[in-house]
Amino acid sequence: MSEASFKLEKANRSLMERLFEPPAVGKMSPVANLVAYLLLFVWSIFVLFPLYWVVITSFKDAAAVNQGPYYIPFVDFQPNLNAWRAQFNTDPFCDMPSILRQVGLLFHNSFAFLVSPVMTIQPMEPQICKIYLAFTNSIVVSVAATIVCVTIGSMAAYALARVQYKPKFGNIMMFVALTVLVIAATSYAGVPWWASTAVALALFFFLARAFGKYFTRTLANGDILFWIISQRILPPIVVIIPIYVMFQAVGLLDTHLALITVYAVANLPIVVWLMYDFFSSLPIELEESAQLDGATRFGIFWEIVLPLTRPGLAATTLLTLILSWNEYLFAVFLSTSKVQTMPIMVQAKNAGEKGVFWWEMCAIIVVMIVPVIIMAIILQRFIARGVLLGAVKG
Repeated sequence: MSEASFKLEKANRSLMERLFEPPAVGKMSPVANLVAYLLLFVWSIFVLFPLYWVVITSFKDAAAVNQGPYYIPFVDFQPNLNAWRAQFNTDPFCDMPSILRQVGLLFHNSFAFLVSPVMTIQPMEPQICKIYLAFTNSIVVSVAATIVCVTIGSMAAYALARVQYKPKFGNIMMFVALTVLVIAATSYAGVPWWASTAVALALFFFLARAFGKYFTRTLANGDILFWIISQRILPPIVVIIPIYVMFQAVGLLDTHLALITVYAVANLPIVVWLMYDFFSSLPIELEESAQLDGATRFGIFWEIVLPLTRPGLAATTLLTLILSWNEYLFAVFLSTSKVQTMPIMVQAKNAGEKGVFWWEMCAIIVVMIVPVIIMAIILQRFIARGVLLGAVKG
């Protein structure tokens, strides 16, 4: 046996070699393992400590919060339910029978919405718990907006990944000009929006057919993708006033439809951008083989592409759900009382006349973060693969 191979035997390696050299291919040395686990432990504390602090603060009282900091329940302070009682005792309809009645009404109205007009939707006010109302509003708005956004965004991303579009720049500018005329006619001339929109669409159709052949400059899929993501780069505060005026004009302020529409449109660029990368990483030969067997484009998308990109779809869905669940700016402008969401409840508690009661705010925050954590646990096995899927090429 040679001297080089003789040194590779575990019994013949020095202490330093055992500590700092990997024992086999594909493994780390003991010191590298120790350093990696220490870094992960420190990072886990850094990430989880704010959540731990919010949870224990929700079980503190004024003395424990103001005289602290206290970190360990039953050692540093005596936990209590004062913050939780304050959320339910201030509203006469937050008792368990009222909440159960509202749960029954929620399921009844959800079923009635599906089979409408066979069944009538029952009013859920005024006897309703405010926290329960905000919680159900957040669930309905965020889940519905996520479903709409992911459905439309994934189909748009697949189309951009597989179909080469060449829209003419002149036609696009013509459409923008007609849109401005529709807004002017509706806002200043008093023309009904449906009439002005119909006339503008008819004009665009005829003008595009008549003058479209003279336009030579075209755009590509990359230009469309950049325009889509640029809508997300735009700060929401810039467009909130026009959106408010628009929904006020059509009578949709303080409605679920308004929040669902705005949330879906605001998060659509993220879905398109992420799913485009996932779809582009798939081999196109699978789809071409399915086309030769007679499969339709939608059938390929539904039965082949979506199952293969399930990890990326799960990660994108969770990200969209979190963004919709935590959204505050649109909700504070477009909702007043009926469709207030959980972030509005936190803000209302923060701006209360009594001052900032951190322990009561933390109780609301705990209720707010539980659904997102449950969703993350359910999709956890897909998320890790989905985050890396778009980075693997070839």
